[in-house]
Order: sequence, then structure tokens, then C-alpha cells
Amino acid sequence: MRIFIAGASGAIGGHLVTQLVARGHEVVGTTRSAAKTDALRALGAEPVVLDALDPDSVADVVARAEPEVVVHQLTALGGPADFRHMKRMAAATNRLRVEGTDHLLAAARAVGVQKFVAQSNAMWMERTGGPVADEDGRIEPNPPADAEEGVAALRHLEEAVTGIGWAEGIALRYGGFYGPGTGMSAAPDAVMGVQIRKRKFPIVGGGRGVWSLVHIVDAASATVAAIERGKSGIYHVADDGPAPVHEWLPELARALGAGPPRRVPAGLVRLLAGKGPVDLMTRARGISSEKAKRELDWTLQYPTWRTGFIEGMG
Repeated sequence: MRIFIAGASGAIGGHLVTQLVARGHEVVGTTRSAAKTDALRALGAEPVVLDALDPDSVADVVARAEPEVVVHQLTALGGPADFRHMKRMAAATNRLRVEGTDHLLAAARAVGVQKFVAQSNAMWMERTGGPVADEDGRIEPNPPADAEEGVAALRHLEEAVTGIGWAEGIALRYGGFYGPGTGMSAAPDAVMGVQIRKRKFPIVGGGRGVWSLVHIVDAASATVAAIERGKSGIYHVADDGPAPVHEWLPELARALGAGPPRRVPAGLVRLLAGKGPVDLMTRARGISSEKAKRELDWTLQYPTWRTGFIEGMG
């Protein structure tokens, strides 16, 4: 198939391009930076520089690409690990999940795209029920005030994509990415890795929030499976080891050669960083990916983070 990837130079994009090209697909991949076009071309994609918030540019680029499938992997996550920069990244990502999604959907519909696959995430599953949610679970309806914009952006993306009637619309709720090219890797500039090595990513409160993680190679292979075999709706994409923060974070620190994470009272973090980060560290729920395995014939190269942290950090 001819596949258009918006955000092909992001964390998952390079892995996704590589896997799709290896399977014989033609890939057009976008980037915000002209400096990244050579890297995309080397992976086998046809690179395009795109401002995804410009609807006319999006319409023009998608029309010229004439894809059968559009894959939306646009985020603005990356760069320095300081708090102010992270707030800007989150705000920019929210715009891409709302305006960028709408622009891509309009452009895809205009050219008769057959399938639209988009990146969501599972960090804000509804905070009721057991520690693990399946696809029947919904996005948290009452998030902390400082997380409302981000959660609303996720909800908009999922509803807009899965509600299209003119093509297959698929939202992938990914677990937290780790591995090469992600913020959670052994690279010296990996955002979360830097914080962990400096012992600035603590266990908040009891660290009882359950996180589901997924190696970036496995996230890409699930996306390929959704492109080739997925049906309209939501699929969860994570490994088989959902675990509370107090369990997996010390193991990640050890894998990165860092000291054990500090423990910080939830009340202090709430004062310094807001209620949203505290909620993620203390109340998050994990996800089950059984639907993706069953319906997409998806298998994990790294079944749990316990092996992935040792073998797959890059």
C-alpha cells in the first residue's frame, strides 16, 4: 500500500518507516524540519516537510501523496527536560491532537483514503475499576484541572478518528514508549533518562499508579498490524507487564546505571508541579493488549519491561 505517515521523524516514526518499507509498502513521511529529510530518505521513505497546523499545506501534501492509508503520529514531545519546556511541548501536542487531527482527516477524506490510524495513549484511562483496563474503558471524564486540556485533546482525537464513516478509523492507545529514540532510553539526551540519572524523576507518594509500557519496536509492529489488518475502533498497545511505578521505576534506574529514585510526598509534588503529575504517579491504570494480539495477530518481541530494560534500551 501507499502510506502517508504524519510525524515520521518522531520517536515511533523511524521504526515504523523501517518496518513498513521492509514489508514492501511505499511510504511518504513528514517532518517539521528540513534537516531530517535525508534521514527519512535513508530509511526508504519519500520525505516531505510539513506544518501540520496549516490546513492548506496539509491538504496539498496529502493530495500530492495520494495515499491509501494515513497514519497520524504527530506530537511535539522531545527536547530539554526542564519543566517550562515540557509545558510548551504538552500545549503544542494538544494542538496537534486537535487541529492536526482535523486537518489530516479532512485531507484524507478529500483523496479517498481507505484507512486512518492515529496515536492516542493510555495514561488517562478512567480512574475507576481494577488496575488494568481493556478497550471498553474510557478516557477519564474528570481529570485534574491542570490535565484537562491534554485529556480533552486525547478524547477529541479518539472520537474524531473512530467516528469517521468514510474509511476505517483506528485509534491506538499506546503504553509508555521506551527503547532507542524515545525519552526513556539509554541515550545521553533522552528526556526521561536524563531526569532518572540525575535522580529528578521520583516515586511520588506510594508510587501505586499502574503504568503499561511498550518497547518502541513493538509499538511500531502493532501499528503495522493495525495498518494491514485493523478494523475501526480502539486497540491497546502495551506489553504484558503492567506494574505500579514503585516496582518498575527502580528497575529502570538500575538499567540506566542510575541511583535508586528518590521518594517524594505527593503533597509536595502537588504544590510544585500540580495535581496531574501526582495523579499519573498514584492513580494511573494499566491496559490489556489482548484484543490487538487476537485480532491483529500481533506478537511482542519484548513481552515485558523486565527483559526489555535489560536487552532493548539501545
